[in-house]
Formats: sequence, structure tokens, C-alpha cells
Amino acid sequence: MELWERSAALDRLDDLLRRAGDGGRVALVSGEAGLGKSAVVGEFARRCGSRARVLWGACDRLVTPRVLGPLRDIGRQTGGALAARLDAGAAPGEVFAAFLDELSGPRQRARPVVVVEDAHWADEATLDWLMFLGRRVDRVAALLVLTYRDDELGPEHPLRGALAALPSRAVDRIALAPLSPETVAEQARRAGRDPVVVHRLTGGNPLLVTELLKTGAAEVPAAVQDLILDRMRALPAAARELAQLVSVVPTRADGALVADAPDPVDEAIAGGVLVPSGDGVAFRHELLRGAVENALSPARRAALHRRVLEVLAGVAGVDPGRLVHHAVNAGDGGAVLRYGRIAGAGAGRQGAHREAAAHYRAAVEHAARLDPPDRAALLEEYAGQAYLAGLHDEGLRARHAALALRESLRQPDLIGENLRWISRLAWWTGDAQLSRQAAGQAVTVAAERGGEQQLATAYGNLAQLSCLTYELDEAVGWGERARAVAERLGDLDTALSATISVETARLALGAPGAREALETAHRTAAAHGLTEHAARALGNIAGVLADELARYSDAVAATEAVGAYAATHNLDGWALYVLGVRSRLRLERAEWDDALTDADEIIARCGGAGINAVLPLAVKGRILAARGHRDAPATLDAGLREALRVNAVQFVAPVADGRSEYFLWAGDPRRAQREALRGLELAATVDGQPFVTGRLAYRYRRAGGTGPLPESIARPYRLMIDGEWRAAAEEWASRGGTYLRAEALAAGDEPAALEALRLYDDLGAAKPADRLRAELRRRGVARVPRGPRRATAAHAAGLTPRQADVLGLLIEGLTNAEIAARLTLSAKTVDHHISAVLAKLGVTSRAQAVAVAHRRNLGGAGRLP
Repeated sequence: MELWERSAALDRLDDLLRRAGDGGRVALVSGEAGLGKSAVVGEFARRCGSRARVLWGACDRLVTPRVLGPLRDIGRQTGGALAARLDAGAAPGEVFAAFLDELSGPRQRARPVVVVEDAHWADEATLDWLMFLGRRVDRVAALLVLTYRDDELGPEHPLRGALAALPSRAVDRIALAPLSPETVAEQARRAGRDPVVVHRLTGGNPLLVTELLKTGAAEVPAAVQDLILDRMRALPAAARELAQLVSVVPTRADGALVADAPDPVDEAIAGGVLVPSGDGVAFRHELLRGAVENALSPARRAALHRRVLEVLAGVAGVDPGRLVHHAVNAGDGGAVLRYGRIAGAGAGRQGAHREAAAHYRAAVEHAARLDPPDRAALLEEYAGQAYLAGLHDEGLRARHAALALRESLRQPDLIGENLRWISRLAWWTGDAQLSRQAAGQAVTVAAERGGEQQLATAYGNLAQLSCLTYELDEAVGWGERARAVAERLGDLDTALSATISVETARLALGAPGAREALETAHRTAAAHGLTEHAARALGNIAGVLADELARYSDAVAATEAVGAYAATHNLDGWALYVLGVRSRLRLERAEWDDALTDADEIIARCGGAGINAVLPLAVKGRILAARGHRDAPATLDAGLREALRVNAVQFVAPVADGRSEYFLWAGDPRRAQREALRGLELAATVDGQPFVTGRLAYRYRRAGGTGPLPESIARPYRLMIDGEWRAAAEEWASRGGTYLRAEALAAGDEPAALEALRLYDDLGAAKPADRLRAELRRRGVARVPRGPRRATAAHAAGLTPRQADVLGLLIEGLTNAEIAARLTLSAKTVDHHISAVLAKLGVTSRAQAVAVAHRRNLGGAGRLP
């Protein structure tokens, strides 16, 4: 098989296979559709021969992706324990362990090569498996080859996170490029075609070049998509109809779909339309399949999907997600309802909560066909998966609909359950009033019409809500009542939830042993499969350490722990929360570019609204304000809007902090005082939080406020207020608060202030640096450093200093590894910066970013020479 201009890629794959013996490797083969990713990997697999055992799986372009699709393909290839656990719907951990056992195998077995095609269509569970395998690849001496379309990976595409989590030391990127004009011209001349026309129509895309040169028509078609349609028209009617049927089946058509048409299959293959694939047939590429499918009339397309659905529904072991895909496209509401519930339940069991919610969402559209009890149950299942996937608005709407049905059926226990979930989901969406109202209603319903178990869970919900609003003594009281009843009834779920609320409140109050109790609760919850409780226990440790206790160094490990747990179990809501905590930590630890990367990701994923948006908006607003960016006030305004929807201290305080800072730098100290007082007045209504109160009190005094201050002010802030800068700086250093340490040093003697100034300059924090320079001149300091050139704060694309550096190196053509080495960063951090650059430039690939940089004259905007 001839592959034009792909020998270098094949050589690199061959080299990686050799090196995998000294520690596994990961090859990321990327490029736009039709550049030959599958062809390169297929040729590499052929050349491996007996040297390697190739295990091959693919992701499909379905309405909702198959859960663990490529791993299921591999399971059919290997059989054994892996296939058995997949068929049994075992938990992801058991399936992944079986796969590792399959890779390890006997020593005499050839080296494993694991191929996953089209990873840009992967589901959540598959991405988890890839990260699981990537972290262990060096222990199994395997080569993992992933192909994906890099032009389809937007900044927030989930595959980006999975790729960033792979060990950089083991990853090699093989980016395929279009064919050179010289190669296209040579092949065109051989086929008797006009080289200029061929290159203009194909852009050097190998698939399109091949298809264009294969056409026997005298006239070159106006569009390359017409190639496959011309070939279709040349087929006999039966073969053409069969090819149309195959066109509505992503990836390949099973043998069962074409078993009764052997002659049309042969004719379609002979006519260059289809190729053999496993026990069935397929188009040579998804581009070609899509061209045929898109040419069908809507009625014809729906009819073909109905035929596929009828056949596949009778095939044992077919993934229900595929049946949902064809049912949706066939417009068969009954089938969508039937298979959507099956697929949703299966995806949920395997931890693919986003896919589960998508299947349930499709089923709910046809729920009117169900009796009220079944309809309510479907809505509750949907809401549960939506919550775990972080789709809180969806979950809230589903719970409201379920509540109405349960009320009409007069089922108090299920009415109470839905009210508790409405309370929880309303909080996450930012509706504190509804959250409180539903929580109170749940207690009333349980007390009047429910039993002890319902009352315990209602109490537990109030305990959790009281934690969130800093009513910590109430949280302990409600939690202890809930735990006592739950333990007497043997209700581990409710007892654990109450325990987590109680110990979180105690940790925030500084009680000894609270952190250890939360860690124990995490282990117990994890051991019993209560993943949301397990994540909450770890997440609360991280959040309290970062916010209420200001133990920033300790919070780093805690944040990483809960982030890893949430990612492993596809708890997207908790993953967003953890990113918010991490963005705050990175701000305080003077890791501002990384803080902005985290904040931008959260804001994009939650649409800039709801509870999860508040902290990242506050973090981003503070950094933009410090850097003098024009978007700072709008960002802080958005943060205030979302914070006031909840009107809880833990959300209002960080926004008030940032806004007070901003107005002080803007030369409006009275407004800065009012913003600090906004937070202080709210903080006075809840249990004392010395670090939350202390920060706001410091901002108030810093802006010239002379009114009385609260008693509850944490020691380092009290030191700063009292002018004891050296002791305050030492305290912040011991806590890992690098930026706060700089604030303390700025009030100190000349060497201390100059040290603070250097940090401000390194961060690109122009506003505090300007203020400090002016202060030093007022003090009579003779040599005040001028500071760096202000290219970044006013950067035409709004890039941070580090992002501008990264863009400059992209323009130079450096790889991620080379950028990491030049800037002394990790490969993962470079990936984050590149994602942020692409987002701010409004592009989806490195090449597009470079083109925009040249067009807008953005080169050299960073700090690098």
C-alpha cells in the first residue's frame, strides 16, 4: 500500500514500538479528516507482523457515544475475562483491571499495541480508561496509539483534559500535514489531471486526492463531495440502495445488516464505494459516508434508520446506545423511550454520567407514553444522572416535573425526596431562596406524612445547606440529629451525608480531628460505592483549607486528591468545584497564568452562570484588575451578579474583596470601602470566620475606612492592619500565601517593598506595582526600578504574559515539549496555556492561531526576546 509523504510518521511509530520495551509509550496521531491517520496506523500494524499484538478499537459518531466503545471492540477481539466483565456491565475499575491483565499476559506474547481511533468522539468512560491506561503504560511495556481530529478539538473539548493528563515523558505527538503541492502535482500528472485544479479542490488532503484521481469522469466535479455521489450513481440499483443503508450506520455496518444481499455488497465493493470491514462493510472514510448520508432526503434517511433499528434490535449484545441513535433518527419515539432507559442505566452504572443523562434526556421527550409512576421514575433517574454530570439546570427541571407527578400520586416519601433534591440542585444553580424553601418543605412533609428515615434525610439536607451558608452551629445540630436517626435505622447513606456536614462545620471552626473524620468518611463512602459522598468529603477538606482556614500549601494536595477522584468517577459537578478551588489557590500562590486557565475553563463550561461561576469570575476579575485589563470591571460585575443570587458569605466575600481592590486601584477609595463593607455586613450575620472577615476588614482599612472592625479577624490580617508587616509576611509565607506575603512586604522597609515590587512585575500586576512605585517615590527611595514593558496588559488579544510567550513560540514552530523546555513549564501546563490561547483567539488549532497572530500582528507581544 502506497502512502504518500507518510514514511516519517511510520518510522516514528516503529521507533516508539522499540522504545516501549523500556517503558510504555503513547503516540498521538492527529490531523484533520482525510489526512490518513487510519491509513498510517493500519500500515504500521501491518508492518508490525509478529513483533506486536495489535488490539484495535474505535469511537463512533453516534447521537450519544457508545460507553467504552473502543474497549468493547477490543473485548470482542480478546474474549476472556475482559469480554465477560464488559458483557456483565461490571464497574469501570473491574473492567480496567481486566484490560491490564490482558495486556500483561504471558511473557512470550508479542508486545501489545493498543489502537484507539477517532478519540475526538470518545465518551466519558473511554476518556477515563485512556487516562487510567496512560498513567500505567510504562508498567506494561505497551504502545498506546490514539488518532483524533485536532481541528475538532475546541478549547473545552473533553479529550483535551484526557490528553493533558497523560504522562508527558511517555507522549509523542505525530501531527499529519496535507500533501505538498509537489506530490499532488506528480500524482495528478500521472492520472492525466490538471495539478492546479486537483490541489485547489483537495487542499492536499490525501483522501480527497485519491478519490478525485480515481474518478473516471471526463469532467472534474465542482466539489470533491460529488465524487462519491457520482460513483454511487454508477452502481446497479440494488447496490446503490445497500450503500445508502450503510451510509446511515456510523463507522461500519454489521454483517447482520448486509447478510441477505451478497451480490449488492460485491457490486458496491467492486464499484469503489464500500470496503470490507470485519464481518460487514463500511465506507473508506467517515467523510465519504457523511456525504452519502447527507444527500439522502429526510424521509429516505428516516426509513433507512428504521430498517437498521429493526435488524440490530434482534442481534444479541448490540450496544443499546446504537439502538438509541437509530431510534432517534428514525423518529421512533417508542424505541427511543425503551432503549434510552436501558442505555441510560447502563451508562450510569459505568460512570459515564454525561452520556447517561443524554440517553435519559432523549427518553424523557417521549415520557408522555408512560403511566405517571413510571414517568416520575424516569424523570428522577434523569435528574440523578444530570446532577452527577454537573448539569444542574437540567436536573432541577426534571425534579420539578417529578415532584408534580408524585404530588398527584400522593406519595409523601417520594415528594420529600424530590424536595430535598430540588433544594440541592437549586443551590448549585444559584437560587438560594428556592433551596431554603424546598429544604423547609421537605422537613414539613417528612414530619407530617413521612417516617423516621425521611425525617433523617430532611435533617441531613438542612445540615448540608447550613454548612454552605456558614451557619456552622446549626449545621452541627441538624447533622447530629440526622446521624442519630440514620444510624439507628442502619441507613449508611444518610449517616455518612450527615457526618460529612458535621465534620465540615467542625473543620471550619478549627476543631481538632475534623479533617481525619472527613478522610474516614471518604474511605467509607468510597468502599460502599457512594461516590458523591466520597467526593464531597474530600472536596470539603480542600475548600475549607483554601478558604476558611487559609492553609494554602496544605490545600494543594487536598485539591489534587479530590480532583483525581472526581475525574475517575466522572463527577463533573465536583470537578468544576475543584477547579474553582484550585483557581483560588493558584491566585494566592502567585501562579496567575494557571489560575486564569482554570477560571476560563470553568466559566466556559458553566456558561458564566450559577454557583460554580462565582469563584472563577472573582479570581479572573482580580487578576485582570491587577493587570489593568479592560475586561476587569465587567468580569467582577458578573461575579457580583451571580454571588448576590445566592447572597451567601462564601460567595459574596471573594467578589467584594476583588471589587474593593479594583476600586482602590481605580482611584475611588470610598467605593472600595463600600465594597468591603458589603461583605463585612453579610459576614456579621453568620458564625465567625476570621479569615473571611479578616480579608474584608483589611480591604476596608486599606481603602482608608476608619469605622469599627469586627472582633473575629485572623492573626495575619490583624498584623497587616496594625502595620506589623514583617510578622504578617512570615505568617503568609508559612501558609503558602505568596501574593498576600507580597502585600505585607509592600508596607515594609525598602528591601521588603522592592521584593514585593519584583513579584508584582513578574505577575504582570501593573496596578499594585504602579501604586507601590508611587509610594516608594513618596518615601524618597532613590532608585525605583522602572518595571517591564506594558505589552501584556494591553495585549491586543487579551493574552496573559505567559500566554503571549507561548503564542510567540508557537509562531516559531516549537512543539509542546520544546515550549515546555524553553519556559521551564510542565507539558500539562503548556497544554493549558495553548488551550487558553486558542480560546482567546477564537480558533481551534495551532496553525489557525499562528495565522491569526500574523494577520493581527500579535507576534512578539510577550516577554521573550
